[in-house]
Amino acid sequence: MPAAEVDVTPELLRRLLAEQHPDLAGLPIAAAASGWDNVVFRVGDDLLARLPRREMGARLTGHEQHWLPLLAARLPLPIPAPVRTGRPGLGYPWPWSIVPYIPGQVAAETPPADPAAAAVSLGGFLAALHIPAPPDAPVNPFRGVPLAERTDTVMRNLSTVADQVDRSAVRRAWAAALAAPRWTEPPVWVHGDLHPANILVHDGRISGVIDFGDLTAGDPAADLSVGWMLLPAGCHRAFRESAGASDSSWARATGWALALGLVYLAHSADNPQLAAVGRRTLSAVLG
Repeated sequence: MPAAEVDVTPELLRRLLAEQHPDLAGLPIAAAASGWDNVVFRVGDDLLARLPRREMGARLTGHEQHWLPLLAARLPLPIPAPVRTGRPGLGYPWPWSIVPYIPGQVAAETPPADPAAAAVSLGGFLAALHIPAPPDAPVNPFRGVPLAERTDTVMRNLSTVADQVDRSAVRRAWAAALAAPRWTEPPVWVHGDLHPANILVHDGRISGVIDFGDLTAGDPAADLSVGWMLLPAGCHRAFRESAGASDSSWARATGWALALGLVYLAHSADNPQLAAVGRRTLSAVLG
């Protein structure tokens, strides 16, 4: 995981709250998570504070602050649309957000109890998300792009994990995915980082979708790849139908699952959760 460029601590958050949101400064604060781009804290019972730990995350925070409140109202699952925003201060250099707390554990650790119901729920969420994006939507050069643009990265990652996978099978599966028709419709909203560690499960059901820092406009196949990551093969048809995915989109999604599975396996030596997602995804695609 990239090193933090700023040390984000509970003490720093409490000082920022006291300066910018004093009505929240007296609430209990507890560490909740730390990812590649952000550190997350519980603030009381109902809120989370999300603070970038490196400049890349700070750039993505602006996308979330602008677009998620506009998207949240029409999505059938909760998302962490900011309810308040923070500004740089007290030596902390970047904007930050306060978002609602969505109950649940990540699906990478606590899968849905009923995969068939999860397939319909998650597919319906993507159908609602994947509508044409406005011209000023964010553009992510790594997600939502034509699948062929990922070939160099796929081959580099394949070389990194060559002793852990069947290289010939990966190459065949990648070639098959590249043969699928390209996305030629207008760019749609794409979550951009939809894997089981960004899906919440509460009481056995999907309860929310989080971490929209890679939000972009493009080909929805990148998001549809989560069907391979989370759902058993017997639920793929229900997922595809609920999401409104065509055969060509699903073929590209299979390629995205392969590409992302290699990313997670090759670059998660210090993140066993994502490494496990990578192994499961590659096993599902190649199996």
